[in-house]
Amino acid sequence: MAASINQLGFVIFAMMLVSCSISAMADSESAFIVAHKKATLTKLSNGVERISVSIDLYNRGSLTVYDVSLVDNSWPVDSFDVVSGNFSRSWDSLDAGAIFSHSIELEPRVKGIFQGSPAVITFRIPNKAAPVVAYSTPIFPLNMLADTTPENKLELAKSLLARFGPQFSAVSLVALFGYMIATPKSNAAKAQKKRR
Repeated sequence: MAASINQLGFVIFAMMLVSCSISAMADSESAFIVAHKKATLTKLSNGVERISVSIDLYNRGSLTVYDVSLVDNSWPVDSFDVVSGNFSRSWDSLDAGAIFSHSIELEPRVKGIFQGSPAVITFRIPNKAAPVVAYSTPIFPLNMLADTTPENKLELAKSLLARFGPQFSAVSLVALFGYMIATPKSNAAKAQKKRR
């Protein structure tokens, strides 16, 4: 009787193990698109600003996806001029583990802070009839055509100190060391004679 209970427990355990491995295999065959959207504001020498937008698509799943479409409608046409690129792009397929990139360059016309919404990605999985929708990451706010204020000058000084601080410290130490070596020691000798 005890042997049959042990066998029954073993059979139940084996069935649970097989069902878990089947569900894990079913989950491992999936499509998972990750999209990263990044915008960089650059001031050109002639006072013009440009915004470089890049959207990277990563297929992190194990299946190839088809009919991939990217649409980024977060840039109003009355506020931005398109320098290069366009707001939509499509690909026939995106293999598992593959990466696609799309870039747009814009020129702002309106002054102020702009926060864009995520780009929309649609794709089709072979097993499903309905398209799947994914969203990119949002971008950080951009301060377009901003006037230079003393506050911005302080931020500029902080960024320069952060960028060139180690070099400035090294040059300062070398200059201080050179000054100490080049300074005559007569003052120190006179001070010691007075103490005696």
